[in-house]
Amino acid sequence: MRAHRHSRSALAGLVVLLTILAGSASLTGTPSAAAAASTATGSLSPNLGPMGSTSTVNGRGFPKNTAGTVTIGSTSLAMKTRADGNFSTDLTVPDATTRLLPVTATLGKVTASTYFTVTFAAVSTAADPSDATLTQQPSMTSAPISTSKLRFGVATPGGALANSELDAVAVLVNENPSIVMSYKDFNQSVSIAELDSVRARGATSLITWEPWAWGGGINQPAYSSDNITAGAHDAYLTKWGQALATWGKPVMLRYGHEMNGNWYPWSDGVNGNTTGDYAAAWRHVHDVVVAAGATNVSWVWSPNIPYTRSTPLTGLYPGATYVDVVALDGYNWGTSAAWSTWQAPATLFDAGLAQLRTLAPGKQIIIAETASAEAGGSKAEWNTALVAYLAEQTDVTGFVWFHFLKETDWRINSSTTSTTALNKALAAR
Repeated sequence: MRAHRHSRSALAGLVVLLTILAGSASLTGTPSAAAAASTATGSLSPNLGPMGSTSTVNGRGFPKNTAGTVTIGSTSLAMKTRADGNFSTDLTVPDATTRLLPVTATLGKVTASTYFTVTFAAVSTAADPSDATLTQQPSMTSAPISTSKLRFGVATPGGALANSELDAVAVLVNENPSIVMSYKDFNQSVSIAELDSVRARGATSLITWEPWAWGGGINQPAYSSDNITAGAHDAYLTKWGQALATWGKPVMLRYGHEMNGNWYPWSDGVNGNTTGDYAAAWRHVHDVVVAAGATNVSWVWSPNIPYTRSTPLTGLYPGATYVDVVALDGYNWGTSAAWSTWQAPATLFDAGLAQLRTLAPGKQIIIAETASAEAGGSKAEWNTALVAYLAEQTDVTGFVWFHFLKETDWRINSSTTSTTALNKALAAR
């Protein structure tokens, strides 16, 4: 995607606002449920902790003197609002096999809901106990990882360690993603904790490795392809290779994606790069990382879907021996931007897939970034069509959903119909 989107959402702390899901009632002498729903707020404090701990739910602005329930997981507690429409009650976190427990307050016809995050005991991921490091146990959701040929993956704002975000996606679609994509620039080292966390989920890490400094703009001469090929960053590349080799498990590495566009400084035609520079830099990066012992890496070459005046792919491909997986990034922007129109999945991907098959015959293909806007058509229908379309492509082995609220609402749950459609489409594939 063109715009930079790697800033992590600020941590909300231990207090979270309850989201009002519904509320309507006839007008009476006291404020209606609908009016209460428009002003009701609540907090859950703390909003994370172990099983058996206590969390206090405080509500304000709900219907007055109204009986109802607060539910956490499968446990419900009767309660009643005071004359001012407020309430406060303590909940004990029940035993759980999932990291996210829904917490729902229902008073009359007003329902508010949020999630409590269950923290599980830390576990060691080291084979040798004397070399052990502790990492937080990730998801224990009951949602499965599909055995379908077409793998489902996701990228979320918090990255590979944001297990609550990944769990929330699993709850939405009733499937744990088998690919978790994260982003790194050239100022960051390999995070073994992230690799371990994703592996503990049963998933594969797909790291998008961007040769620039985030926030530095498109003109960054220090990261020109010529400088990379000349060895200016070899010490850094070697450290990456050594770290990945030491870790030793399968990992997918997506270097310099969307190189056929003009919005990143590694593309030919910008930042001092000329024709052929990108492919030469790719080969150099590959060789340095492999020389450091990282033979466990699958190299993912990932252009944007071709568009009018995009750089031809033929001059950007580093060669079959340097690439393990080819990929495409493609979004249905709908009418969310002034320049965009609604595009069905086949319209979006047909031409790019044909070019990949000609350029890299026999290579595994994935869709490394995709999502749809709501504006301009039915996102629910688009989601259904996407999964069906990709499942029909015998050489496409997976897709990664860009679950972000950014230029538009790309998230799976931008609407209830979108969530339901993707859930059903994944189950049917």
